[in-house]
Amino acid sequence: MGHLPDFDLAGKVAVITGASRGIGEAISRCFAAKGAAVVLSSRKQAALDEVAGSIRAEGGRALAAAAHTGDMEAAAALAEQAAGEFGGIDILVNNAATNPHFGPILSAEESHWHKILDVNVVGYFRMAKVCSAEMSKRGGGKIINVASIAGKRPQPGMGVYCVSKAGVLMLTEVLAAELAAEGIQVNTIAPGYVRTDFSRAIWEDPDLNQTVLGVIPQKRIAETDELTGIALYLASDASSFTTGGTFVVDGGQWVDAGLGA
Repeated sequence: MGHLPDFDLAGKVAVITGASRGIGEAISRCFAAKGAAVVLSSRKQAALDEVAGSIRAEGGRALAAAAHTGDMEAAAALAEQAAGEFGGIDILVNNAATNPHFGPILSAEESHWHKILDVNVVGYFRMAKVCSAEMSKRGGGKIINVASIAGKRPQPGMGVYCVSKAGVLMLTEVLAAELAAEGIQVNTIAPGYVRTDFSRAIWEDPDLNQTVLGVIPQKRIAETDELTGIALYLASDASSFTTGGTFVVDGGQWVDAGLGA
């Protein structure tokens, strides 16, 4: 009989972007609780310091390192800081995202496209580039890209964002194929609606929230902690033969026949 799956992250070093709140914060806390040293990154240092301090108060190891993934030099400096502090990098969670445009896609300005694609897609590429170089030194690693079901099917008013998240799905597959020989597995988590500041405009609006719940078979919005289980699997040795996959976590929205009707 084979060994049971091992979800322990002791001795691992994880870099998480968009880690000051929401899904990124929840994943950071989960990884730290499972033994990983976590490097928390986002644009605002103060918010990161608060999360990192809380993790350390609970006995975890955490480094708060503000960085703008829209800049390759900043991404490289973040990877260098993480490796310098903890000895290397084993796990990258690309979670930072933005969406400054809401409405019909043809009403978007080119500036919206540039901003959304630069953060949501090219930013993921930048972080994968600098962190995979560190992973290779340690014989392998894990890259987890947080996308969305919006990358698999159009969502009203979110056209540019949908295109960016579809790009993340293909980026994941390309990286998975190209990095497999280096022992690096690359996968995507595609959440549905999650209760975060990012989706606040939806769940705080009673009518809009009810419309959303109508296409989710479980009839509720996810909490951020409900994303940590799949993230832990993809970060751990349990997923050693899992790469190039997209893991949908949406309460059944993707398979609901009424979606988009």
